[in-house]
Amino acid sequence: QVQLVESGGGLVQAGGSLRLSCAASGRTFGSYAMGWFRQAPGKEREFVVAISWTGDSTTIANSVKGRFTISRDNAKNTVYLQMNSLKPEDTAVYLCAARGGTRLRVEVREYDYWGQGTQVTVSS
Repeated sequence: QVQLVESGGGLVQAGGSLRLSCAASGRTFGSYAMGWFRQAPGKEREFVVAISWTGDSTTIANSVKGRFTISRDNAKNTVYLQMNSLKPEDTAVYLCAARGGTRLRVEVREYDYWGQGTQVTVSS
């Protein structure tokens, strides 16, 4: 069982930056691939970026490539999402998720555990 708690969201102007954190409970955090998703009002949850359990492999959505970076610190049971050059269309609730296994996946259904999310609002 893994419990996930996101933090770091807030209101930022377009062009600004935020760093989200996702703290995980459980001694087996290091064995889970981690992902960040987002969901805007009235829209489906969409994949943003994922990282392997070792941290040496990532996959990222085209919409955020070059602006967002994922990283993890297994010693701290934490995964991070650095978001730069934010745009109003990045406004959403951002959720972190964990899945067992070694493959990186982008589908919502492939993830076993989810946090409650943190709101990110980008003003124009």
